[in-house]
Amino acid sequence: MKVVLPDSSELELPDGANGLDAARAIGPKLAEQAVLVKVDGAPRDLRLPLADGESIRFLTTRDTDDPDALFVLRHSTAHLLAEAVMRLHPGVKIAIGPPIADGFYYDFEFQAPISEADLEAIEAEIRREITEGREWTREELSRDEAIARFEAESQPYKVELARDAEGQISLYTQGDFTDLCRGPHLQNAEPIKAVKLTSLAGAYWRGDEHNAQLTRIYGTAFYSQADLDAHLERLEQARARDHRKLGRDLDLFHLSDHSPGSPFWHPKGMVLWNGLEDMRRRENRRRGYQEVKTPLLYDIQTYITSGHYENYRENMFFVETHEGEEPLALKPMNCPGHMLLFGSELRSYRDLPIRYAESSTLHRDERGGTLHGLLRVKHITQDDAHVFVTEEQIQDEIDGMIDFATYLYDRFGVTPHAELSTRPEKRLGTDEQWDRAEEALEAALVRHGLEYVISPGEGTFYGPKIDLHMTDLLGRSWQMGTIQLDYQMPVQFGLTYMGADNREHSPVVIHRALLGSLERFLGILVEHYGGAFPFWLAPVQARVIPVGEGHRDAARALRDRFAEEGFRVDLDERDETLGKRIRDAELEKVPFVVVYGDRESEAARAWRSFELLAVRERGGEQSDVSLDALLESFRELAAEADPR
Repeated sequence: MKVVLPDSSELELPDGANGLDAARAIGPKLAEQAVLVKVDGAPRDLRLPLADGESIRFLTTRDTDDPDALFVLRHSTAHLLAEAVMRLHPGVKIAIGPPIADGFYYDFEFQAPISEADLEAIEAEIRREITEGREWTREELSRDEAIARFEAESQPYKVELARDAEGQISLYTQGDFTDLCRGPHLQNAEPIKAVKLTSLAGAYWRGDEHNAQLTRIYGTAFYSQADLDAHLERLEQARARDHRKLGRDLDLFHLSDHSPGSPFWHPKGMVLWNGLEDMRRRENRRRGYQEVKTPLLYDIQTYITSGHYENYRENMFFVETHEGEEPLALKPMNCPGHMLLFGSELRSYRDLPIRYAESSTLHRDERGGTLHGLLRVKHITQDDAHVFVTEEQIQDEIDGMIDFATYLYDRFGVTPHAELSTRPEKRLGTDEQWDRAEEALEAALVRHGLEYVISPGEGTFYGPKIDLHMTDLLGRSWQMGTIQLDYQMPVQFGLTYMGADNREHSPVVIHRALLGSLERFLGILVEHYGGAFPFWLAPVQARVIPVGEGHRDAARALRDRFAEEGFRVDLDERDETLGKRIRDAELEKVPFVVVYGDRESEAARAWRSFELLAVRERGGEQSDVSLDALLESFRELAAEADPR
């Protein structure tokens, strides 16, 4: 057989050859350094056979930043973690241990609880295993053989996994440890140069709160100590930027057990919120969207029609009604209401596109263990829109939405990248509809020059979608907005418009949320900026600090002058030292501090105006400027919210 190499040349191999055989045929150094083979773009274990005509590319120990190369390294390290725990804690029950973004974890049922203090000994045992040397071997056996093996080892979680498996089951062994696993894995432990166990957490078996609670050990691994050190530094920065901490420190919001997963927004936090809302409304008006408001409660039949009852009811809140009345549920999404709004009157092709926009409160019954600050909440507000179009209008509308998203993200200094999710196995509609929808979305991404990846089979059941992501200052990728093309929901609601041919046609709807959840977006922004928001968004844009009691009246007048211009400026006239008040302004990340003392008072008397102001900018730069010059600088910075 022949396989195709990255330079398009062909490599001849005996039938049944695997990835490692191919690497050896190319050269001994490649065979030694190979960690994974990508076959037609998909990662595959080196031990698995290749097929005639497949395109292959090897990842090696030199591909230290490649996500797939890190995936296999961390997967193998997770198995070393399990081996170490079993040696140090005899009788432990093992569950699952996958690689995840930036690391790995493994779930255990310990006979006695462990603490963070135990991680150091486990980590040392992993290092001992690496020094001693480990190689991974792969074998396949039947389902019944796997069940019998793990029953004999008293590993009930592995028995359950084996019982649920179909077909042949693969096992990987290193040292004295064997795990039920699909792979892929390293050839040996030699490439694992740096390991760190980072934390403990509780986790329900298979994510079900009715199952046993296990102990999850998190860790990470890299091909070099330098990469691990850089990662740990990023984690330290991330902790300092944690939006939950900064939310309290900067008096933006708080969370309470009185209403789990529902933030309480403080006045300063509402400045941020309203800044996003003002931007959303302004741009919606410019781009032809109509603001609407739809109910929070709907009858169950509405959700049956939309498909939410079948596909989403576990995450919905249901409301008890009076006897004899139909049960109701709080909306988890705006689309059913917008469908009903469109269907409330007759429509013509001349009316389309119709662009409904709504920033409405949604409720989703997220489980307590999944809640995370503003990033995952029960009380959600989306910058939602549904655009009803003819087939011919799809392309222009998608273009307009991508342009809209780019404009919004530019305000925050980030460049979006995209993920195009295509048809899943279980889907509604015809292949022809899916072909047209996927082609329309991809063509729009290409036209706008957006970097994108394709995620096969990850679309919704009703249509393909574009998910927009941003990378923050710490290099973390966050999903932001989404654009979803839907041929199905209008048909389910019986929506039609009268075409130019005097016949009824079903519209296509585009679901669109560009900021996504406002709560989540603000949580991301807090971490992205570390609380040091741009001037136009900052809750307090400047602070006036009088040096002494005799300067307070002039400082108040100065604050009032800023307020007349529409700027958010406060006054700190506490009986604290000047140094402490300046330091507090720095900790609160106020963009500008104006210190007013004797020098400024003398200049004001001489010039009969604020001709000399001592200004400290966030970051430490100091200058002496006139009030007029400072106001002009403020106006320029405020204009960044809307540079048009």
